[in-house]
Amino acid sequence: MNTKRTTEAFILGAFLCAGLVLAGYLVSSGFVTLKALERSVSVKGLSEKEVPADIAIWPIKFEVAADDLGALVSGIEEKNRVVYDFLISSGFDAKDISISAPAIIDRQAQGYGDANRFTFRYAGSSTVSVYTGNVALVRKTIRKLVDLGKLGVAVSGENYDAKTEFLYTGLNRLKPSMIEQATNNARAVAEKFASDSKSRLGKIKSASQGQFTIEDRDSNTPYIKKVRVVSTLEYYLID
Repeated sequence: MNTKRTTEAFILGAFLCAGLVLAGYLVSSGFVTLKALERSVSVKGLSEKEVPADIAIWPIKFEVAADDLGALVSGIEEKNRVVYDFLISSGFDAKDISISAPAIIDRQAQGYGDANRFTFRYAGSSTVSVYTGNVALVRKTIRKLVDLGKLGVAVSGENYDAKTEFLYTGLNRLKPSMIEQATNNARAVAEKFASDSKSRLGKIKSASQGQFTIEDRDSNTPYIKKVRVVSTLEYYLID
């Protein structure tokens, strides 16, 4: 009977040992498979395109000085008409032109500085603005600003509050093709990486689209814009 029990115990132990070995192998194989699934490569794809601006915002600012307030206001109104007529004769539509309220300063009423150092007591400024999709006409007319000087309007130089702006508003039309191009560029980089590492490219693990940016191509051509987007994609790698 003791021999029988010994044999049964030996068989049971053998099965247990085999089971543990098999379980260990399966667990080990599972970890290897899981680790293989986690192998991936993250790449970025760039898409850039140059486009012409389709909106121009052109402020024309001038200043007037006088000792009499009424004369100052009349001078501003007269010069506003001169600028308006100049723009109409240059080919702009009336609906594209707006005239801001004048800004007037009484130098003697200011609580600082010496008003006597100024030749005139009052100083005023006005801005006539053009908002148009005819960018080419704006660029052409800017070169004729000297004509306003001949008509008695001294136009102020461009500064932070009187600077010509060029905008591009057609981004939605570009998005599909640019996203496709960025994605294709990213995949090409990923395929090259996979080939170099003796692997094959699998499915996309994750993807994120970067923010579209619109900037001037350079400081000398603000009417030409550079649109840019970078997409980030992560692919699985397969041995």
